[in-house]
Amino acid sequence: MKHKQSHSAKETEMIGYELGLLLKSEKRVVILLNGELGSGKTTFAKGLARALNVKEIVNSPTFTIMKKYDTDNIECTFFHLDLYRLDQIGNDFDLEEYIDGDGMVVIEWPYNVKALLPNDHLLVGINKTGDETRDITMECVGYPCKRAVQYI
Repeated sequence: MKHKQSHSAKETEMIGYELGLLLKSEKRVVILLNGELGSGKTTFAKGLARALNVKEIVNSPTFTIMKKYDTDNIECTFFHLDLYRLDQIGNDFDLEEYIDGDGMVVIEWPYNVKALLPNDHLLVGINKTGDETRDITMECVGYPCKRAVQYI
């Protein structure tokens, strides 16, 4: 497990960006973001998206559940999911379509669908330690993210 300290939202985004650069060549990667409301999950996701050269503004998909973004690599799509409200939506949302496909899949509030999560993923925990400060942990389960976590 890797620990990083962030002292600002900009620094949290930069940690996401650095991780994204290390993972952008992977065909498929699932990143689970865990943290309380307002901890910086979406800010971290913005950094990941920036590393993939997403041109659109990345914001929280709380009400749309999922947002799909094109990247500069035609074979890699950036999917940003926020499953906080999933229990209110019902069973109509097909999560497997996203986590089984190619691209970078970033899931906020992943534990609402724990049984559907893939065996290989990167778990990022973001814990508030102050108004602006965060403790960020990264734990890799399976390949391909182990290399990336070592170098960040």
